[in-house]
Amino acid sequence: MSASAQSDAVLAAQAQNGSRSAFDELVSRHKAQIFRIARHYVANSDDALDILQDTFVAAWLGLKRYDTGRDFGAWLRTIALNKCRDFGRRQTVRRTVMRLFARLDTSQTSVPAPDIIAEHAQTREGRLRALDVAIATLPAAHKEVLILTAFAGLSQQQVADQLGITTKAVEMKVRRAKQRLEEILRESGWDT
Repeated sequence: MSASAQSDAVLAAQAQNGSRSAFDELVSRHKAQIFRIARHYVANSDDALDILQDTFVAAWLGLKRYDTGRDFGAWLRTIALNKCRDFGRRQTVRRTVMRLFARLDTSQTSVPAPDIIAEHAQTREGRLRALDVAIATLPAAHKEVLILTAFAGLSQQQVADQLGITTKAVEMKVRRAKQRLEEILRESGWDT
């Protein structure tokens, strides 16, 4: 049976036994979704590629701890979200250090200003970029549920299982994320 016809669980078990080709097939299957999650989380393709790479390196290194009875995609998304959170923390530390050394006003390094979002909103590509920037400014808890439901295509139940919260909590966080996103875009002068 070819690797492309095998289930994630079978491939993961083979990868745990050292099969690089099995792991490569898993990467091939999941890289687009993981990239989308990371790109929407950080609003930058280059940073998302770094997170994608970090995710698969961590998955390879942690493969012995993976329980093949669990959904591989969910396990991988958990790693990716953790890498996104790590990236966000590093960015926060970098901004703080830059402020200290450059004695910058905090308003210069805080959440992107509405005029920055509006600047991107002139073209279709710019509107997508503005949306990514706006999503990236959401609080992590709201951003994660929005990305997992709207961009990763998971059901609210899958997101609840993934994050260890109730489906009602997912529903509420998605609603709040959308409301905040609309506010951000409206403040930037972009009709939603």
